[in-house]
Amino acid sequence: MSDEAKRRIFAMLDADGDGVITHDEYLARVDRAATACGRDARDPLVAVARAAHEEVFRQMDGDGDGGVTFAEYRDWAGHDAFEDSCRPALGSLFDLADLDGDGRLDAGEFTRLRAATGNSADGAAAAFAVLDSDGDGAVDRADYLAAIHDFLTTGSSPMADAYRPGERELSPG
Repeated sequence: MSDEAKRRIFAMLDADGDGVITHDEYLARVDRAATACGRDARDPLVAVARAAHEEVFRQMDGDGDGGVTFAEYRDWAGHDAFEDSCRPALGSLFDLADLDGDGRLDAGEFTRLRAATGNSADGAAAAFAVLDSDGDGAVDRADYLAAIHDFLTTGSSPMADAYRPGERELSPG
């Protein structure tokens, strides 16, 4: 993945823009997604998501000081990181949004999840349209994760391309 793509993702995860992703910033993603999807903090799926995100943060924080700099993120991000920890973390957020547990998100579920993870509602609608390639009104888990994997490993994906240039998109695990 290009440094440009890594910088875009890092900037999204660094919510306060201070150049360091803190543990609290990163784990707040789970809380925002749970709240947006109407999940109580005691929901077992929220516990799974928190544990998965704790593992991602542990791996990103190369020096273990409680903050992830861009250099640490750049060195960590890529295919192996996605497969080792991002896939489970992103899958756990998908599961939070999948209110009926059918392995698919309708447009409302998809938009709530994307907005909770820092993406615009307009961009989410465009991304949903691209990912719902068969027009059945749903995006399945495998297609969602594949689109994020493609962006994280190559810097491009149909979902990312659906967002307007300059918008935040594809917030990773």
